Amino acid sequence: MKLAIVGSGYVGLVTGACFADSGNDVICVDNNKRKIEMLKDNRIPIFEPGLRDIVERNAKEGRLKFTESLEEGVKNSLVIFIAVGTPSDIDGSADLSSVLKVASDIALCMNGYKILVVKSTVPVGTCEKVREIVKSKTKIDFDVVSNPEFLKEGAAIDDFVKPDRVVVGTDNVRTAEIMKELYSPFVRTGNPIIIMDQKSSELTKYASNGLLATKISFMNEMARLCEKVGANVDMVRMGMGSDSRIGYQFLFPGAGFGGSCFPKDVRAMVSIGKQQGVNTKVLEAVNIVNEDQKKVLPNKLKIYFNNNLKGKKIAIWGLAFKPKTDDIREAPSLVLIDELLKMGAKVTVYDPEANQNCKGIFKDKIEYAENNYDALRDAEALVVVTEWSQFRRPDFDRMKNLMKENVIFDGRNIYNPIEMKEMGFTYFSIGRP
Repeated sequence: MKLAIVGSGYVGLVTGACFADSGNDVICVDNNKRKIEMLKDNRIPIFEPGLRDIVERNAKEGRLKFTESLEEGVKNSLVIFIAVGTPSDIDGSADLSSVLKVASDIALCMNGYKILVVKSTVPVGTCEKVREIVKSKTKIDFDVVSNPEFLKEGAAIDDFVKPDRVVVGTDNVRTAEIMKELYSPFVRTGNPIIIMDQKSSELTKYASNGLLATKISFMNEMARLCEKVGANVDMVRMGMGSDSRIGYQFLFPGAGFGGSCFPKDVRAMVSIGKQQGVNTKVLEAVNIVNEDQKKVLPNKLKIYFNNNLKGKKIAIWGLAFKPKTDDIREAPSLVLIDELLKMGAKVTVYDPEANQNCKGIFKDKIEYAENNYDALRDAEALVVVTEWSQFRRPDFDRMKNLMKENVIFDGRNIYNPIEMKEMGFTYFSIGRP
């Protein structure tokens, strides 16, 4: 099948690469000239495990191409995926300007029947708006489909090729069959392709992310309660997660969630609720709890250092909002760094993939270490913000020799409190005594 993917970010590039890897001819379109030049030169502008190999292989074999020309992508494709960003607007609603602009531009390029697939995360009614815009600009036949993505950064390839489900929003039987055929290589083990109406499809993505974010904020709130009453959140999590109705996923407390999906999608759902006269109290609380949680680590540092961090060197391990990505959008690390700089601390950071992205924000206000141990030299405290695998089993003796004070604030609970005490560290974690 001939496909065009408009937008070559996390979602678009993974989608295009995986479809090409299953034998389709794919043209990835992006208006960012530098990004297209990088992709044509086999340089991947984002970090996602496994993505580089798939892109290089399919580009070499001619199934995956990159262009700035939307016209080229549209005219040479039957199915056109819209995978551009929908960031939060000032009021928290999803900014649909890119989606609607792309839809308008696609209409002007159409040379025959096309299927426009909205892959971007969008509010209910967006597909209708896309249909109206395209219809106003062309008399050529077309269909619009909602097909939300459920990709986790750091595991996006696996999520795409082995999906729990594929959601397709359309009332057109012919279009539904084409979408089923397109996704058939990825559901051979029996996971469902769920055909539903467009409004339900659009809301499914928001509802899924809203519930997962709720689980995280709930556990973070329980962690705070554990610290007050002397309970251990790890034990509470085990007791809860063993209930098959609850499960263990997304029950890990930490420094708050970030990234490109959960924060903006929760805000968007709150905004949708307000527009429809529905008071989304649970989702409003999820956001409030999460923003408060991002201040837990700075507050623990303030208490330990008696509100005097001026001139103290603080090392930070982990900048990305989660492991296996270089994405720092709305990451807890950014709040921590801001707070430390306000208090006059000297900050040295290390992340296996996100140093460069962080440098784009903080410039020379902080130092960037080449590895995790270099960040510790003469540090008066270490703060672990992202649970990269390489941070889980470090050389603690080496750490003690490098650090000025052996103090660790563990924002992801990756170390054992008893073992840390036995090794001579002053250790603070989330929700554990």
